[in-house]
Amino acid sequence: MFTRSLALVKKDILLEWRQQHTLYGILLYITATIFVLFLTVSEPEASTWNGLFWVIQLFVCVNAVAKSFLQEGSGRMLYYYTIVTPTEFILSKLVYNVLLMLVMSLLSLLLFTIFLSNPLNDTLLFAGIVVLGGTGISMVFTVLAAIAAKARQNAALIAIMGFPIILPQLLLLIRLSKLAFAEVFRPGAAAELVGLVAGLDVLIVLMALVLFPYLWKE
Repeated sequence: MFTRSLALVKKDILLEWRQQHTLYGILLYITATIFVLFLTVSEPEASTWNGLFWVIQLFVCVNAVAKSFLQEGSGRMLYYYTIVTPTEFILSKLVYNVLLMLVMSLLSLLLFTIFLSNPLNDTLLFAGIVVLGGTGISMVFTVLAAIAAKARQNAALIAIMGFPIILPQLLLLIRLSKLAFAEVFRPGAAAELVGLVAGLDVLIVLMALVLFPYLWKE
């Protein structure tokens, strides 16, 4: 199962490399957005810096993840139906979108620290939260993109379903990220919030594995 899933991940990476205009478009979106923020507020307060970062990650994820199912035509999906199981297919999409989102999130963090200063007291902690949060956000929108693709209303359904679902997780990530700005680190609070975010990520994976086979049959 994992061999075929990895083969699909390699296929998506190869397609992304061949169609570089899509990747460059996302990179341009990140750079331009952060540069506009630099021109507007060159040194924002810590809370503003934190909120802006996660809001940008949300929109970056929508642009990066939604296309993973848009580029799969009906003929290609029928071909996948004959060679892989739904579990293998959705696992490959989850892995690929997580890898893509992690690259974009870490790049955003680098550009934020370059253009908008660095108010973090613990950069490594914040980077770990970015990895954990980017993973969860990308998986949520991967599942939503799969549902929207089957309904043939991709952009509309992702926007309608995505933001109400992702809002609690986004608020939790913003709250967790505040620990990286605090001068006094509280390990107990950090462990509790990290466990909650990690549990949500695991729950999303299980939900995808259970629900996607029903979509696959359509």
